[in-house]
Amino acid sequence: MPQTDVLQGTLDLLVLKTLSRGTDHGWGIAQSIARDSADVLTLNQGSLYPALRRLEQRGWIDSRWGVSENRRRARFYRLTPAGRRQLEREEVGWRRFSGAVEAVLAGGAG
Repeated sequence: MPQTDVLQGTLDLLVLKTLSRGTDHGWGIAQSIARDSADVLTLNQGSLYPALRRLEQRGWIDSRWGVSENRRRARFYRLTPAGRRQLEREEVGWRRFSGAVEAVLAGGAG
């Protein structure tokens, strides 16, 4: 199956979910999403880093500078309590949306 760029509407959800498992840097977040989706979903830097800044401005994640596993300076992100609450809301919304799409693909409810 070909790789698919992540849709803007799902990017926040995917980043928040990935960070719910622990602190990571941008490249690590992108790699986790690719790995968890069996390399179907890919994040490009042009969308990931603006999203990380936006999530930080909203108070859903915070960051600190550190050293990555390859000994490079990197910004590490983590979920805040507000981010955990937002993740719960995003997951509910996504399940409702994806269920509705599945219903349409199946021929409707009726």
